[in-house]
Amino acid sequence: MADGLLTASAAIIIIPLVTLALGFLIGYLAQRSGFCSIGGMRDLMMFKHTRLFFGYLALIGGGFLGYFLFWLIIPSAFPGFYWSFTKSDPFTPIPGAPGGLSIISYIILAIIGGFGMGLIGVLLGGCPLRQIVMGTEGNYRSLFYVLGLAVGAIIFHAWIIELVVAILP
Repeated sequence: MADGLLTASAAIIIIPLVTLALGFLIGYLAQRSGFCSIGGMRDLMMFKHTRLFFGYLALIGGGFLGYFLFWLIIPSAFPGFYWSFTKSDPFTPIPGAPGGLSIISYIILAIIGGFGMGLIGVLLGGCPLRQIVMGTEGNYRSLFYVLGLAVGAIIFHAWIIELVVAILP
């Protein structure tokens, strides 16, 4: 277990406040920029517009850079950071992944979830982050999307995962 920088009593107060502040900041930036990963791909493929696509690339690059910099500052926070490079089999599941499933099961679950999310996102015209932003702006279709996303996640974890585990080794 990694040694923390905060005491337990301070972490109970500080971590939710930092999470809330970052959530407001990311939500504000997403609303002001019109960020949408599905819209970025759509605009790139159909219209050759790159504004939203470069935002998507910036999100991915910023996530990798932030994670790596945090790991450089506090290496004990992520003891399994290079888990795929330390194993002889690169297809071993990520440490702490739920269920102890085989790698094939994880791949099938990712395909099912990704296909469903992508299909519904394309039909509705935006990625889940964009739907959340539009739902908070008063768009009822997007609000129902977010509610359906929550219900779908519950159903997926309650029944679909068990079905896949029962079918596959």
